[in-house]
Amino acid sequence: MDSPLTSLFTDGQRYHKAYQVYLERSNKVQHMQDFSKNLLPDIMLSTIKGKSQINVMGVGGGSGELDLEVLSALHLKNPNMMVDNEVVEPVAQQISKYKELVSQTPGLDHMKWNWNIMTIQEFEKDWKEKERTKKFDFIHMFEALYYVKDREATVRFLQSLLNKNGKLLIGMMVGDSGWAKLDKTYSHKFYQSGGTYGVIDEVKQYLDSKGVSYQSYLLPSEVDITECFTEGNEEGELMIDFLTEVLNFKKSASPEIKAGVLELLHHPDCSVESNGKIMFNYHSEVVVVEQLS
Repeated sequence: MDSPLTSLFTDGQRYHKAYQVYLERSNKVQHMQDFSKNLLPDIMLSTIKGKSQINVMGVGGGSGELDLEVLSALHLKNPNMMVDNEVVEPVAQQISKYKELVSQTPGLDHMKWNWNIMTIQEFEKDWKEKERTKKFDFIHMFEALYYVKDREATVRFLQSLLNKNGKLLIGMMVGDSGWAKLDKTYSHKFYQSGGTYGVIDEVKQYLDSKGVSYQSYLLPSEVDITECFTEGNEEGELMIDFLTEVLNFKKSASPEIKAGVLELLHHPDCSVESNGKIMFNYHSEVVVVEQLS
């Protein structure tokens, strides 16, 4: 049996480099920004219309770029509304960058910021220990539920924090995306826990089982992984580290695992070739739940 590989998260500097390579070669963020600008304001209209203030929570917002897109879109829909924004992000370096972004962004006088350097599980424990009663009008969690072991419990907790007509938004990859296939095939070899990344299908199944209605929006996206197949290419090695979440994957993985991963990445079920590039699909879906009572 192959020894478990080292997580990319153990090296913050390399993770940041790998993430930047991913961002430069992916249209994922652009599609999420388009969703925030073009669809989210109308989705949230019934919640924010006529409000003088709303409470918002962003979970796993990283360095804040997408969070500010979301908050800006809501502000344009209701310019006179104050926003109390709860930020939950476990990486201190990301919180620092988020704060820097806020300080450099004009027009945020209508916002109050509460910073929580913790995971959503730690936040839940702290919240319950302090017996806090604050409710939220909007909670958004883009690409963050992957890192939670008991996803159903986290969804229940977040639902419990919603005001009447408040909305919970969760974005995750879909079950038939290339990244989901990679995770399903190799996660037991990548991670000590043997856990998987999780897909939006799990969240929808849970909501269906509880009779909870929701809206869903598909966000097709791709990332250029061509450089992953060029031996010795630094950007390609960073990209495959990011996709597998394994530190120095090409140097540390066994020849069998490395060959298998590269074959899967190039498989027609996961990627298409276009204009000389290999485009890996990372389709995701956004689910929006409204608290009706």
